[in-house]
Formats: sequence, structure tokens, C-alpha cells
Amino acid sequence: MVRDRRTPAGFRWSWAVAVSLWLILLAPASHGSAAAADLVEATRQWHTGKYAECIESATQAIEADDYREDWRWLKLQSEMAIGRYADALKTLDAALERYEYSIRLRWLGRDVCRHNNQVERAAKLTDEIGELARTAGWRFRDAANQTVLARYLLEEGFDAKQVLRALTDIKKRLPNFAEAHLLSGQLALDKHDYALAAESFEQAVKHDSENPAAHYGLAQAFAPSDSDRADAALKAALALNPRHVDSLLMLVDSHVDAELYDKAEATLTQIEEINAHHPRAWAYRAVLAHLRGDAEAEEQARKEALASWATNPEVDSLIGTKLSQKYRFAEGAAYQRRALVFAPDYLPAKIQLANDLLRLGEEEEGWRLAAEVHERDGYNVVAYNLITLQDELRGYRTLERDGLLVRMEAREASIYGQQVLDLLARAKRQLCEKYDVTIDRPVVVELFPRQQDFAIRTFGLPGGAGFLGVCFGHVITANSPASQAASPSNWQATLWHEFCHVVTLHKTNGTRCRVGWRRDFGLRRASGRCHLGDKRSIRAYREMMLGDELTPVSELSGKISRSHHRHCTCGSPTESSLVVEYLIEKFGVETLQRILVDLGVGMPSLNDALGTLHRFARCAR
Repeated sequence: MVRDRRTPAGFRWSWAVAVSLWLILLAPASHGSAAAADLVEATRQWHTGKYAECIESATQAIEADDYREDWRWLKLQSEMAIGRYADALKTLDAALERYEYSIRLRWLGRDVCRHNNQVERAAKLTDEIGELARTAGWRFRDAANQTVLARYLLEEGFDAKQVLRALTDIKKRLPNFAEAHLLSGQLALDKHDYALAAESFEQAVKHDSENPAAHYGLAQAFAPSDSDRADAALKAALALNPRHVDSLLMLVDSHVDAELYDKAEATLTQIEEINAHHPRAWAYRAVLAHLRGDAEAEEQARKEALASWATNPEVDSLIGTKLSQKYRFAEGAAYQRRALVFAPDYLPAKIQLANDLLRLGEEEEGWRLAAEVHERDGYNVVAYNLITLQDELRGYRTLERDGLLVRMEAREASIYGQQVLDLLARAKRQLCEKYDVTIDRPVVVELFPRQQDFAIRTFGLPGGAGFLGVCFGHVITANSPASQAASPSNWQATLWHEFCHVVTLHKTNGTRCRVGWRRDFGLRRASGRCHLGDKRSIRAYREMMLGDELTPVSELSGKISRSHHRHCTCGSPTESSLVVEYLIEKFGVETLQRILVDLGVGMPSLNDALGTLHRFARCAR
């Protein structure tokens, strides 16, 4: 159902307008005749990253008075790709003079205007697309224009599932039209529907295998669940176009997750040689500066990211999202708020802020924001999952004692709820005393009898089957015994383990210790033993230790970070526990405490802290 809503132009959608737009979108489309060889070659130049050559080819065709709109589109895309934003604006002005009814050029022109700090004109172009669709709809029944209208309808708040159905109809009539598959895939990605995204991008690859955007989309779709397939798709994209900036930025993202910061910097330098003004590249530079504690460089990088589009919400939202993935939820939330100042309805920032606040224990605002996203976008999978979970949590019981707040399913709470409180109170008392920590706010612990509910509360999406519990600082989420029929575990050990995280997070001030080791550093030792799991696991670890498969200590943090980011399990926690065992046996528990203090006062990373310890030990000898 199409809602009656106000657009930026001030008119109100009516049933007549909605029906007319749908008739345009669903009308039979013609694909047009095959392009001339020169246009095919220019498109190949665009796909392979020969942007300057593509601009030259398009310029020659335009000067020869070639009537095809595609030349202007290719020239605009190439100029934007290499950061020639002012040139792109001139190209747009000239193109719209000749193609006054073009909605394709207007859609692309919005980004051109934004990156020339002409935000009001970008909004005007959006309004003109809607006006042209209503008054001259017969012009836009070809497939290329229909996909533009689909994008427009999505942005204007139309039901995403209806738009997907319309795209499905286009794909049935024109199965080889890759653009419809690309748009379906991107829409599914935006809504976190990764299975549908993978299906759509696989079709895009099938029908346009030389388009790096199709392979890049496939890499994004597989990234949360299948790293091998994601890596293969990304390599395919970069093999086609080594200068494909979106793919290079995905590499940067992966390097940041793995704490391979030197590699991230090197890839950003590579991107800078292509487009020195790319906003997301500068946003990643801001992230790296934040992680090394360089506030001045961080703010300068953010300034550069916003130079061409001063109110671009994606910049702050990207910075905040990466900081949250490093367990810096407070800083991440602050960046999402900055993004929402620029664009109050920017849903990626709003749903990320909702998750950040829920992990910080600021539940009232977190749940409210999730509800707002769900109200605005019923297809957003994360928002839907959170709202559904909130309804489930209303039936839980809350138990409180000594700065602890425990939420459990009512029946489980009546059976062993007091034992949970007893255990947590003992953990708090003993661990805080051992590590000289004072916890000054309530610690929230939520136990879930259904693994899916645990995953949604923890990650926003189902998955994470190998996790027993997760700590976010003041919030712990864990599976209850009822969720583990296939592979039972000790809930007491899990909660003790997670409370160790609470203590070490406080000891390190939460934001300065790298996510990987922060989540596992010293915890198994603190709980009194190193648990390797079942006999099969013990055999596997024995083979690792006797062989050549153990992770180097300097790479351990990145390995754990990568596994947590992808919601998968690995042997790194046990490997980290062995390192901690060695440190304590070799240097004493006081050394562990000293390392935590160093991290808390601002030492950039655990590897730096260990390096300081090594130098100190050598001097002592």
C-alpha cells in the first residue's frame, strides 16, 4: 500500500499519482538496439578503470554530436570516479541542456551536485524526476529509466517489497538486463537481506560478468557468512578493475577489522592516487587516526571527507560504525548522532545508533530508535528483528542485587535465577578486588533460552551459533542452558568468563584496548582454568601446537577481531589464553595488571603494551 506522504517539493502523494508511477514502472520495456562498437569500447574502459580514456572517448563522441545519452552518463561517471567534481558539474549542465527530460542524468546529477556542495539543487533534481514521471511517463518505459524510477520510488518511501516485485517483473521480461539484478542486490544489502542479495548479484555476474560492480556486490553479500566466497568475489572485481574504488574500500575495511593498519593505509594511498577527494577513503583515515589516539589527525581527515559535500551523513555514520565494531560504542554513538544532525532520517545511522545504545545499556532511546526505523522501513531486517525481540523481552523477569540487573525468561528465573545473582555477585567482588576496579553503574545481564534471540540481541541478525556469551562493557548477553540442547555447556563458567570482560573493559577504560584481545585477554586464566573443549578440540589444538599452525602473538588480536566481526568462532580465544598463561607464569600476575593499566591510560594497542613489557624486562636483566 502506498502511503499518502509529503515530498520535498511540497505536493502530496495521491492514489492517482501512485497508480500512474506504478504503470510506468510495470509497463513493457524495450531494451533498444545494440550499441555501436565505440560505445561498447568506452563502456569497457569504464568497467576496467580507464577513466581518463573513457572521458576522452565520451568527449570526442559528444563533440561529434553523437545523440546518445549514454555518452554523457559515462563521462559523468568517470569524472566522479576520479574526483573531478567541478568538471562533472559542467558536464551535467551541458547534458541537461540537451536532454531536458532525462531522469537518468538527473539521478546521477544529484550526487554531482552534492559533491559540489549544491545540496538544494540535488533536492530539486529529485523533485524534477517525480514531476517528469507524472507528466511525461511515456518517455520512461525502457529498462534503464525504469530502474531509475525504482530507485526514486524507494527513496520516496514506497514499499520496498513492491519495488522488488516490480524489478522481478522487469527481470522476467529482460533476463539479461544486469542493472535490474544489481539494483535488487543493493536493495537487499541495504536491508541486511544477505541471502537475497547473493542471489541477485549472482544473476548480475551471470549476465554481465565483466562488470566489477556485480562481483563487488557479491563480495558484500557473502562477507557476513562466507569469507572464502567473499574474498574470491572481491578478487574477481579487482582483477577486472584494479582501480575499482568500492572494492578497494572493502579491502580497507577488511584490513581495519583484522588490525592490519599498515595495509589499510597502503590501500588508502592507492585510492588517493585514483580519487584524492573520496569521502569514504577520508572517513577510514579518520577511523585509523582515532584508533591510534591522534585526535587532530582524526578531525582533519573528517574535514577532508566533508570537503566536497559538507552535510554528507555517510561520513560520520561510517566512522561511527567502524568504531563500534572496535567496541567503542560511546564514540560510535556520538558519530551516529553527528550524522543524524546532517540528515535526521538517515536510516543507516539511526539503526546503528539504536544498536549502540542498546549495547551501552541506554535501552529506552535504543528501543525507540529501532521502532522509528521499523516504522519508516518495514523491510529493514535488523529493525524488524529488534522490535520482535523487544516484544519477547517484555515477558522476562528482572532480578536485581548489588549493582547487577539480570533479565531471564520467567520460568528459568524461578528455577535458578538466585544462583545467577549469587555467581555474578561473587564474580564482581573477587575480580574487582583482584584487578583494583570499581564499577560505578549497573551491569545488565540478559539470558536467552533461544539462541536466535541471543543472536539478534547481540548482532542484530540470526547467526553466531558458536557463541555462548558476549560482553559489551556494562551489558552481557548469553545463552541460557535451555538454548543448548545439542551442545550443552556450563552457564556458570560462561557468566564468570563474561564478567571478566566487564572488569578488564573497566580497567582499560573500555575504549583503548583492541577489541580482539580485550575480549579474551586474561579471561580463561581469571576463571581458574584453560578450557579446550571436547576431545576432538583437544586433538586439534595438540596438532596446532606440535605443528606450524598457531597464530603469531602479534597477529592474534586481529584474528579474534576478524572472527567476532564475522560472527564466527575460531581457536583464537584458547590461543590467547595460552599466551596469558605464559605471561603470568613467566612474569607474574602483577605484569598482567600493569599491561591493563598501560592500555587504560592510552597506550594504542596490546602489541605496544607487550613491546613496552619486553623492553622493561630486557632493561631489568
